[in-house]
Amino acid sequence: MEYAFFLRKHIEEIVQLTDEEFTQIVPFFIPKQVTKKDFLIKGGQKVISEFLVVEGLLKAFMFDDSGKEHIIQFAMENWWISDYPAFSKQESGEICVQALEPCIVLELSLENKGKMCDLVPKMYQFHAQKSFSGYVALQKRVLSMLKNSAKEKYELLLSQYPQLFQRVSKTMIAHYLGLSRETLSRLAKEK
Repeated sequence: MEYAFFLRKHIEEIVQLTDEEFTQIVPFFIPKQVTKKDFLIKGGQKVISEFLVVEGLLKAFMFDDSGKEHIIQFAMENWWISDYPAFSKQESGEICVQALEPCIVLELSLENKGKMCDLVPKMYQFHAQKSFSGYVALQKRVLSMLKNSAKEKYELLLSQYPQLFQRVSKTMIAHYLGLSRETLSRLAKEK
């Protein structure tokens, strides 16, 4: 597999694998190249996979009833992305996942995830830690959205992910933070 080094390094940030264990899990990950603006998941589609970003940047988003875009997540290198409520139940979802740059991702279906974890039980620990970390990040984001001012939300995102500001438009940052484009521009000028 062309992306084996990346995958092993990613997994071994949490669990150590023998060469034999790693050889067993590699076939469960399917590499995909995605061009800018392509969708990995469209709203209304049955969601059977999650994706690990090797290269590039994606966004998970939805539109409300008035047509306003709400960005739920950005995913850059070393991050996982999917419509997780739909993925967990293998149902149709409402979240779209779209490439903002040309991307290389590793696709992992829920079925293959289960088989892989049964074959190499250490992968249960890996996925449990990844899920827990994602849950913590989500709670922090929700708390920030509820309690922080627009300026505090902007400064927190800038301090945590400065590279994101080089890779996406201010409009997308505004949609992610739940701010107007004008408010974001004003905050950027004040900085």
